[in-house]
Amino acid sequence: MASSNVASDTLALWQEYRRTEDPVIRDRLILTYAPLVKFVAGRLGASLPAHVDDQDLVSYGLLGLIGAIERFDPDREIKFETYAIARIKGAIIDELRSLDWVPRSVRTRAREIERAIAELERQLMRAPTDEEIAAKLGIDTSELETSLAEISRSSMAALDELWTPQGGGDQISLIDTIEDTTGPDPGLSLEETELKEALGEAIAHLPEREKLVVTLYYYEELTLREIGEVLGVTESRVSQLHTKAVLRLKARLSGGPRDGAEG
Repeated sequence: MASSNVASDTLALWQEYRRTEDPVIRDRLILTYAPLVKFVAGRLGASLPAHVDDQDLVSYGLLGLIGAIERFDPDREIKFETYAIARIKGAIIDELRSLDWVPRSVRTRAREIERAIAELERQLMRAPTDEEIAAKLGIDTSELETSLAEISRSSMAALDELWTPQGGGDQISLIDTIEDTTGPDPGLSLEETELKEALGEAIAHLPEREKLVVTLYYYEELTLREIGEVLGVTESRVSQLHTKAVLRLKARLSGGPRDGAEG
């Protein structure tokens, strides 16, 4: 009964804010939804280097929440929480990108691995092994593992990162395309709908362990440590598997083979 009252109070706040655009009511809505910012900042912060301050992430996310409240149209058939989480993530990622704290060498190596995976997938018509990726790059597998660890620490290899579809257009967060399990969102553009389908197909063609990591992390919202307990491996190993999975997905979405990928 109490939760019903809370929901009706929040609805009344929304109705009053839409009618008056009163900044005092907007501030009450910000307080109501502030836990969303902490949730998103915590999820993103878990895979960022230690020197990135959690409170900074919350500050960036609050800007996204404020923008979401000011722009949200209650008449659209989408929950505010779903809309706000995407905007909060976008605000945090935009700010991190503007700070450009990821070393150029790490960015370069991530692109090299992604490119090597894409070329090998086109040649082999399946997901390449670590040994094949390393050989393509002219390094050994231990060097590949070191590179994956550096990329994962930089949090570049995350589906939360924005991605520009082939042919241009607005940037889309890959994670936003797999979060909604309730069916198609009428607010999605054709471009986003096509990306959602392509991403689902790409995930289906991942090697089994990488597919499991992506499923547990993004769908079941387990932490990397919890996934390590499920798989019986270390958290750092899960982080490597996650990084490889995301680089494979980006490679495939950037023009790798679309079917017959598993030989």
